[in-house]
Amino acid sequence: MSPSESGALATVVTGLLLGWSVAWPPGPINAEMIRRALARGFWPAYAVGLGACSGDFLWALAVALGAGAAADLPGVRPALGTISLALLLFLAWTFLSGAWRSWRQLRLGAAAASPAPPDTARGGYLLGLGMALSSPWNIAFWLAVIGHRASGSLDLAGSLLLATAVVVAAAAWGLFLCSAVRLGARFATPTWEIATRGATGLLMLFFAGQLILRFARG
Repeated sequence: MSPSESGALATVVTGLLLGWSVAWPPGPINAEMIRRALARGFWPAYAVGLGACSGDFLWALAVALGAGAAADLPGVRPALGTISLALLLFLAWTFLSGAWRSWRQLRLGAAAASPAPPDTARGGYLLGLGMALSSPWNIAFWLAVIGHRASGSLDLAGSLLLATAVVVAAAAWGLFLCSAVRLGARFATPTWEIATRGATGLLMLFFAGQLILRFARG
């Protein structure tokens, strides 16, 4: 396998890992997919996930185009790396602190059920798209991920490959979630919430550590 092929494979694997890890923690999109899967069936639920994936890719495309166009300007790559490191640490703290709070609530027996999202008659795809586009977390996530890669040697094509792999993994998670709910599996338990948030927080720390090592090597 040539260096370019191995680099592309590493980018795809990274994207799949990121996409799955950020898609599975509890959140409004997962909650809406679960609610619709229970109430209306597979496709009304999965349409929400597909809409959210479309919104994610639009954010990724916008960030990748901006990073790719400016990556060769003096000082841009170090700036992207610094922004990415700060956002990765912030995302890690957010997920890990959420896991800690959920664990304390579970230990104290005070875990409260999340309020049900409002019922809508149609437009699952547009609902998911709107939720993804309007989420402040998405721009932070994509700046962290694309900045992390663009601060190294990833070009525009590599950034788009990474974004595609992330979205494919997120879509795969939505397919799994909606299918499992329809088959009778139960999600959104306190243990699942703690485990998924904790694992995602650790993954963000791992990428932050990679970036710090890259800075140290110059």
